[in-house]
Formats: sequence, structure tokens, C-alpha cells
Amino acid sequence: MPKRPLISIVEDDHLFRESMRKLIGLLGYEVAAFPSAASFLASPHLTETACLVADVNMPGMTGPELYRHLSNTGHEIPTILVTAYPDELVRKRALQDGVLCYLSKPVDDDHLERCLRSALRSETPPAERP
Repeated sequence: MPKRPLISIVEDDHLFRESMRKLIGLLGYEVAAFPSAASFLASPHLTETACLVADVNMPGMTGPELYRHLSNTGHEIPTILVTAYPDELVRKRALQDGVLCYLSKPVDDDHLERCLRSALRSETPPAERP
């Protein structure tokens, strides 16, 4: 049986992190969840991650900063950003930088699933790019 893709979640809100972990697991993926960018970067899961789901606003390193750090260090991981505080400028910059999806909380389950499928096929979903 082929190994299921690993989706890593970086989210400082414990309740949201756990709900995302459960949802993504129910969608059939392996899931690793981290409370901060630093804990993800220090983990052995970094190189195994097929897709990253990260909160935009976190203490320390934000989701967009984490994405740029990964890109700058040669870790091209398809990334989905989620936020409780949508900001059109942040969204536009993130998508220009190469982030796959920018989703508002509460996250629509079907939209998240489409973004995950696109990330694992390395395709950009329609209407996600400006």
C-alpha cells in the first residue's frame, strides 16, 4: 500500500490546530501538527512534508515568513495559508510569492480539500491567483 502524503499544520491556536489535524486526517492524509514555525523547522517532518498548512498570524515567525524562509532555503513545499484576519495586501503578496491558497477562518472544508489536492498535483487551483 502506498504511503499517504504528509500534510504538516503550523498553527498556534491549539483548538484550531486539532480541528485541522482531525479534518485532514479524515480526508485520508498523514498529519503532523506544530504549535510554531520553529517547532516545524526543528522537526524531522520538514523534509517529508508534501504540503504545509500554516496560520498567517503567529508569534515569532508568521506563515508568510515561514513560506519565504522555506523557499529561500531550498524547501519548495506547496503551502496553504489560513487566517482569521483576512488582509488583501497580505493575500496578494503571498500568492505572488507562490503560496498556493489563502483561506479565511473558518475554513470551508471543500475549499481546503481542493487546495490540498491541487498542492499534491502541483497545480494551481483556478481563482487562487490574482
